[in-house]
Amino acid sequence: MVRVRELSENEARRLQRIVRRGAKDIVTWRRATVVLASAQGQKVSVIAKLVQTSEDRVREMIHNFNEVGMESLFPKWSEGRPATFTPKVKARICRIARARPEKFGLPFSTWSLDKLRGYLVERRIVKTISKERLRQILAQEDITFQKTKSWKESPDPEKEEKLARIDEVMESCPDRVFAFDELGPLNLVPTPGVCWADAKQPQRLPANYHKFHGVRQFFACYHVGQDRLWGRMEKKKGWRPTLRALKSIRQRVPKRKRIYVILDNLNHHKGRDIREWAEENNVELLFTPTHASWANPIECHLGAIRQFVLKNCNYPSHRALAARLHAYLRWRNANRRDPKLLRVVRAEQRRIRAERMLRKAA
Repeated sequence: MVRVRELSENEARRLQRIVRRGAKDIVTWRRATVVLASAQGQKVSVIAKLVQTSEDRVREMIHNFNEVGMESLFPKWSEGRPATFTPKVKARICRIARARPEKFGLPFSTWSLDKLRGYLVERRIVKTISKERLRQILAQEDITFQKTKSWKESPDPEKEEKLARIDEVMESCPDRVFAFDELGPLNLVPTPGVCWADAKQPQRLPANYHKFHGVRQFFACYHVGQDRLWGRMEKKKGWRPTLRALKSIRQRVPKRKRIYVILDNLNHHKGRDIREWAEENNVELLFTPTHASWANPIECHLGAIRQFVLKNCNYPSHRALAARLHAYLRWRNANRRDPKLLRVVRAEQRRIRAERMLRKAA
């Protein structure tokens, strides 16, 4: 089976941001989603249906990532006229921009375009360059001016063992493997999205200032082997609604057969009542490592729910939201393999934006 190589922690987090928050173009998002799904152990056939492309194209994306790495996710579009600056000069400009100014003996901590341009001219790296051309060179290498962020390394001492166990059951018995996660909190607020409209006449949603209806949580369940998604709407998180969702999973397979449920480390997933129920009902709970919920295969499929149900909407009540959500799940499960209907889905999937993490794949 074709599968992506082992990923570093940095690659995992970058891929999560692309898949869950979106990218500048759909090509990058699709390639990142393919790598993510492959890292989670999903089959090429399932990945092809998820991103609406052929199985051969999925294999090609995986091979490209294994050979080139993160650079394979970003398409190299033709820019038209030849570049004024040589690739060597551009590479040097980018190296300087990525480094902190104090590294070059300058008394400030951040480059502005003016400061960077002045330094390049002063050191004769370039004779002259405009701020706009400098911005374009940086943008071509995906270097943008952005806020500094912190990140967390997984401190779980059993990280490798947990990931290996998830890999093992997904490869050996996918028909008895399920994934579980919460989606929420879900608010009744007008949520902007994208849609077709006349030029310069976008559809509008009302601004929201009052929230009288509280929030809800959607407890999502995913059957890895059958590629089926379902769930329950609940008023809040807790071990009781979690147990109700797990019972709906247990009903999918005869009790004499052991099933495996992949879920994250929320405290109400690991309580005594949940563990006792699992032991009594022939269920093995596979917890993802701390700060590594990206190892859960359901994460790939929650982005579509956010795009098609939660964005570009203004639901009057939680009942209306729940009805639309369950209607989407019925449609998704009924049409996930229909080639005619999948062609219609391709246009919608260009708008999918989500956030997630990436895992190391054996």
